[in-house]
Parts: sequence; C-alpha cells; structure tokens
Amino acid sequence: MDKFSFLGNADLNTIENLYQQFLQNPENVDESWAKFFQGFDFAKANYASLPAKGEAGDIPESFAKEFKVINLINGYRSRGHLFTRTNPVRERRKYLPTLDIENFGLSDQDLETTFQAGSLVGIGPASLRNIIQHLKDTYCESIGVEYMYIRNQEMVEWIQNTFEKSRGRRTFSKEEKTRIFEKLNQAVGFENFLDKKFVGQKRFSLEGAESLIPALDAVIESGAKRGLNEFVMGMAHRGRLNVLANVFNKTYSDIFSEFDGKVYEDDEFSGDVKYHLGFTSTFKSQENKEVHLTLAPNPSHLEAVAPVVEGISRAIVEKKYDNDYKKVAPILIHGDASIAGQGVVYEVIQMAKLEGYKTGGTIHIVVNNQVGFTTNYTDGRSSIYCTDVGKVTLSPVFHVNADDAEAVVFAVELAMEFRQRFHGDVFIDLLGYRKYGHNEGDEPRFTQPILYKAIAKHPNPKDIYIKKLLQQEVIDKEFINKTEEKLKNTLEEKLEVAKSKTLNEIHFFLEKEWKNFRVSRATDFEKSIETGVKLTELKKIAKALYNIPEGKSFFKKIEKLLKDRQNMVETNDKLDWGMAELLAYGSLLLENHDIRFSGQDVERGTFSHRHAVIKFEDSEEEYVHLNHIDQKQGKLQIYNSLLSEYAVLGFDYGYSLVRPNSLTVWEAQFGDFNNGAQIIIDQFISAAEDKWRNMSGLVMFLPHGYEGQGAEHSSGRIERFLALCAENNMYVANCTTPANLFHLLRRQMKNEFRKPLILFTPKSLLRHPKCTSSLSELSKGAFQEIIDDASTKEAKVNKLVFCSGKLYYDLLEEKEKSESSEVALVRLEQLYPFPKKQFDAILKKYKNAKQIVWAQEEPENMGPWNYILRTLRHVPFELVARSASGSPATGSSKRHAIEQQALINKIFQSQLEGVQS
Repeated sequence: MDKFSFLGNADLNTIENLYQQFLQNPENVDESWAKFFQGFDFAKANYASLPAKGEAGDIPESFAKEFKVINLINGYRSRGHLFTRTNPVRERRKYLPTLDIENFGLSDQDLETTFQAGSLVGIGPASLRNIIQHLKDTYCESIGVEYMYIRNQEMVEWIQNTFEKSRGRRTFSKEEKTRIFEKLNQAVGFENFLDKKFVGQKRFSLEGAESLIPALDAVIESGAKRGLNEFVMGMAHRGRLNVLANVFNKTYSDIFSEFDGKVYEDDEFSGDVKYHLGFTSTFKSQENKEVHLTLAPNPSHLEAVAPVVEGISRAIVEKKYDNDYKKVAPILIHGDASIAGQGVVYEVIQMAKLEGYKTGGTIHIVVNNQVGFTTNYTDGRSSIYCTDVGKVTLSPVFHVNADDAEAVVFAVELAMEFRQRFHGDVFIDLLGYRKYGHNEGDEPRFTQPILYKAIAKHPNPKDIYIKKLLQQEVIDKEFINKTEEKLKNTLEEKLEVAKSKTLNEIHFFLEKEWKNFRVSRATDFEKSIETGVKLTELKKIAKALYNIPEGKSFFKKIEKLLKDRQNMVETNDKLDWGMAELLAYGSLLLENHDIRFSGQDVERGTFSHRHAVIKFEDSEEEYVHLNHIDQKQGKLQIYNSLLSEYAVLGFDYGYSLVRPNSLTVWEAQFGDFNNGAQIIIDQFISAAEDKWRNMSGLVMFLPHGYEGQGAEHSSGRIERFLALCAENNMYVANCTTPANLFHLLRRQMKNEFRKPLILFTPKSLLRHPKCTSSLSELSKGAFQEIIDDASTKEAKVNKLVFCSGKLYYDLLEEKEKSESSEVALVRLEQLYPFPKKQFDAILKKYKNAKQIVWAQEEPENMGPWNYILRTLRHVPFELVARSASGSPATGSSKRHAIEQQALINKIFQSQLEGVQS
C-alpha cells in the first residue's frame, strides 16, 4: 500500500509553490497560508527531519496528519453544502462519502490534538475538535455555499475568508433585526389579508418563502451602500403581488382594485392579469439614498422575462451611466422548477461575460418551493440542485434555509458585495416551500401528501423569527401586537379605498423613457412620412464606407469590396441592398441616433453582404466604417451573438424598451430561425403594447426566399407573423428595392411613436443585377407600401398580379422575356398594416383587368395568402402558389426549379389552373 496516498489529495505541488513564495516574502501569500507555513516551520524544527528527496524513510505521523486535516478542511469547503440544515420541511438526501473524520484518515484519538492547519480557517492552531466545529458552523448550518470550482483564486479566497472568518453568519444590530421582522410582518400579513378578503382568487402566494421580502429589502440596501443607483428585476407570478406591495411600494388599494377586475382608465387598453404587470418606483434607503426600481412585466411563460431584464439593464447602463456597471444591477427571481427546466436560463447565463450582452453581474434568487406545478423535484431535474446551471459561468451559489431570515439576509448581502467586487453572477437558492397548491384553488395533497402533512404543521418564517427575537429580548409582545395591528388597519383602510374606485389606474412601465412619444393613431398608417436624406450627406456617408484608414491595409477581397462600394456611388449610381442598408444606418448616426445590432454573424452578414465590421490584414484589430463618418455622430454597436435566438431576441427587445431613440436590430441567421424565439415574439413583441402599453421600435431581419435550399432556410414563416397582427401592433414588410429598405429603416426612427418592424429580407436579391437603387431615390420620398408596375399601360392590362418579395423578380424576368403587356406586376411591400388606400387606388387604376391574382412562392397554407384572403374578402382573388404542404419547401433543387417555373407559367397563361407540383 502507498504510505503517502494522502499527498495526491493534498495537491502538494500547489502547496510547495506557495511555500516557496512564503520563504521569499511572507506577504506574498494569503494571511491564512502564512500562518500555516509558520506552523510548518515550527513543526520542522520540532519533529524529526524529513527524509531528503530520493531517500528512504517515513514522514512523521504527526506531520502527515497536518495534511489529512487540510484534506478535511477542503472536504468541508467543497462538499459541506451537501450536509447543511437548509431544508425547512424535508429530510436532506444522504450523500456518501460523508465528512466523517474516518474518511480522511483521522480518528477520535486525534480530536484533542492541536493542528497548525487551524490557521487555514482563521482560528490559528487549534484542536481537531475545534477545527471541525468551526467548519460545521461555517459550512453546514443554514447556509451552504458552492464555490470551490471557481478558477479565479481571488474570488475563491474572498469567499473563503469572508465566510470562514464569520462562521457563515453575521451579527445584526437591534435596528437591523427589527427591520427584518417588519418586512416579514408585511409579507406574512399581506398574504393572510388576501387569503381572507379574496377567497378563492388566484394570487400565487409567497407563503412558505416570505423571507424573500427582507431579502430583496436587504439586497437593495446593500447595493445602495455599494454605489448602485438602479435595480431592474424580473420574476414570474409566485409572490409577485407581495413584491409589488412591500418592495416596490405599489399601493395596496391599487392591488385590491385589480382583484375586483375593474376595467382600466383607458378603454382601448386590454391590460393583463394583476400578477403579470410591471412597475417602476423609487426606494429610499436607510441612509436616505434614492434608488430607482424597475419590475419588468412578463407573461406566464416562466423565465421568458430573464433576457428582457438583461437587455433593459444594459440599455440603462449605456444611456445613463456611461457603461458603469456598478450603477445598475439586474435581479432575476426564478422558480426552482423553471430555472432547472427552462433552456432560456442557460442561454441567458451564457451571455453573462460576452461583450455585447454583459450587464456587470446578475443576482439570481430562486424561490425554491421544492415542487413544480405538481411535479416533485426528483422528477424535475437530473442535477443535485436546481441552481447547477449557474456553474456554467463558475458563479458562486448560496443555498439558504428560508426559515432563517438572518441567514437569508446575510447571503444576499454577500451576493451583492461579490457582484459589485467581481462583476459576476451570483445564485441564491432560497429553500422554502409552497403553502398551498400552484394556486390557491389547487389541492396539493393529490400529488404531495407527505410533504403537505409536514407543511400543515410548519410555522411561517415570521413566527419562527418572533420566537428568536423574544428569546433575545430584542422586541416584546407589545411591539409585535402594535406592528401587526398597524398593518392590519392599513390594509383595511386601503381595501375601502379600492372599493370606491370605479376604474383601475394604469401605471405604465418605464414611463419616463417614453415621455416624448405618443400612442399611434389609425391615420398614422395611411401614408409613410418623408424620410429622404440630402445627396451631400449620402455621399459623405458613402465616402466613409469605402475609405481605407491611413497606414492600414485590408486583404484583397476586402479592398475589392470597398472599391465596389465606391463604384456604386461615384461611377454606376446603382446601390445594392447592402450599400443602401449601410447608408440608412449612416444617415441615422449623423442625426445622432445610436444603433444596436445583434444576431448570429451579423457583423459580416450570413450572406457576406454587410461587412459592417472589417478586420485588418495583419491583425485582429477591427474597423467599423460607420463609426468614422463625423466627429459628432451616434454610435453603431454591432455584435455577433451567441448561437441563441430566444435569449438574444429577448435581450434586444428589452434594450429597445429603454432606448426608443436608438435603432435596435436583431437578425436571424435564416428567417426560419425566428421560431427558436417564438415565445418572445408571441408574448412580448406582438402583444406587449396591448397588454402592458409597452412600445418598442425593435427591428427583426428575417432572410426569406425560395431558392432551392431545402425545407429549412426558405421560409421566414410570414404567415405566423401575419396571424399575430391586429390593432396596428407592428409592421410586417417584404421589400424589393434597396431604396425602400433605406426609407423603411429611417421611418422606424422618424415616427412620433414606435412599432416593432418584422422585415423579411432577401438572399439572392442581395446581388441581383436588377435589385438596385440610385442615390436620388434615397435622397427624396418615403417608404412605398405598394409599388406599381411602371412598365405597363393600365388600359392594356387584363391580368393584375399582386405579389411580395423576391418572386417579383422571377415574374419580371418572364414578363420581359415574353414581352407581355397584358400583365401588371404590383408589389405589396408592406403587408401589415395593410395599405388600404394605396391598394384601392391600384384596383381603380386597373379597373379593366379581368383577373386579379395573388401570387406567392410559399405553399397555399403558408405565406401571406390566408391573411390576404381574410383582409380583402371583397376582392375576387385567384391564387397562384405551391400546393398546401406540411413542409415549407422541397429538399430537391431540381424539384424546386420545376415548381417555381410552374408558378411563373401559370401567371402568364391565359387561363388560370391549379399549380401542379
């Protein structure tokens, strides 16, 4: 048997390196190691000499045991969290091996032996018994901490020193304890009041985790002391009303009024259920500092709000604090089932350290009910903890017993200090329970009979804390009774106020950011506003786009690209799609609009058409032409995103909510990838203005077009977006000219209101010889919702064909080839809001047409057809399209070509027949 097997476990190489540093200068190593090495030198002087390297002999047993104690200490540091008292209503699962001393080569005979290793935990040379007690107090009580996997030694040492010196707790003053009690009283009293006054109504009670309220109070107080001015918070429905009332100070009367289901003051505002609404308020800290609080509205889709909160936080940091992340902190409140089960959490966590998406660290608080809707935690995840996803970014995790309010407060204060010091994410697993079922009308004992027997007998955190404070003589029963009675009276008074209200008040989220914008009117969509730009400015922007900085060089393909840009402007006056797009951005930047653009591969563009960011030939140095137009201009920030749609689109949507004067663009690598972000599209982008009165000017670029690439990457699923359109909630467009793209992008910033823009962008048209525009088309005019056929005399037209997007150029080619003058090709550039006036004018112009056709590349059950049929019921359209299909497109390029030609042929035949495919 190897006599020295313990050496491998102790990582002697690391210890030896530290020891050599200590010999050079004791101040080179951490204080705890310095003390240990002092003991080491003492041991060397008092024990028999160690054998020289290569010599036979044994290390003295007493010295060898020092390393066994080190192993024990590291065992508590790395695995102590598995043996804590953090679960208030369940027995902890049993883990092996345990932390029993026998597992470290020690025995009861060693308990009274003094070991120098005690210096490592801050108590100096101590008996093994005292070392173990110190470790148990530190790592195995109400807080369990996971941190030993962190690779940043400074972080590890900070957590170790902070935690071990305090034994995993801190001493609270009488005033602090009273504050914790008062917040618990608010939390418990509010829930009890709702339970009695609104029997059977859904409120998604916080009961079982009421210590969340003093936790949030403490994290805001702690953040305010450490320089934070704002918090942006996201959470689902569990406990949301309690947080709104007792952290955000939304009036009790407003909340009670919402329970009555009254309509809103604005009769055009549909609103949402009370536990989805957002709120903005000001928190005054104990030191009289005002801290701005924002709670983002969110749907029932758990965790969907997480990326939105991150985007909001990033936008605030950039807009108000010059990228000082110590001024704004995101707080995400998760459920245990959702943080483990929802993939968007992983996507958001992977953003944490990325340049385009970082927010300086997020405080993640998990309200751990230990059960999903009805699903036991053992069926809800494979990992030990619901928070194990946090280890992706090597973030520390604190597991805390929600019944121990002081431990909860201490944990969140540590988390906030860590965030401000290291700018990283922190996770707090608040282990409580859920007193009732998923909602107050649900019966949890159907699925959790044993757990709910324990919960029925279990006192709430306030009563547990009262017992402790009475024992400590911090407060007395008279104070408790007065505090409870005062809250009860306040709640009763506010209920009477609520009963007197006839309408619910609307508190719009982020109202200050939108004070200079108005709600849109129906007349706003009858015609686009003028968006032309002077020729001199266009040429100035263009010159910047093909300029090569002095002393720098690009490789030959880039130089050719820049030369092509120059020729478009100075020689040919034919701008392609990419050039018009960049000119649109440049024009907005010159008008001091900032631009944020993100998505997969957007810097170059999936189809290599954009090249907004260019690398120099001999380095990784980047050059962004659009940021070098003028000394006084806005800034373009463009980021290649992580391979995520859901989280990245949510982030950019959140960003757009705070910066209405900045153009925010998200681009899908291919249009059909938008379905990876369907929840953001359905729950936020299309519905948020109706639910929460949230305007957004976010632009979505979705490459779309049938070019024989297969079932994927052909369709951006136009039909899905059109199905979401109503009440002028967003723009949906499919442009066919660079000039129209230019004006459309500028319109986003020039309207007096904001609407999301869903723009289906081309692929093959990016380099199509006919898909060009002149500078003069950019310098005057506006976006054209419909583009008429300028090559046809209306009197000769007997077939009027409406289409959208790339198909137009295929039809145009056939028309020119056949020299047909009887067919007019009219392009519907804006699908929604439908341009009725322009459409009616076209119908009137071609009143002699005998046939009116809607032509599309997509199958009959996809694309715009159902929307066109629904919108224009009075028009006798005939359809030319692919046959209905379960898949967007064929996987065969030859079959695609046959189908496409069949479509074209049908348009130019005298009689319409069904397209065979």
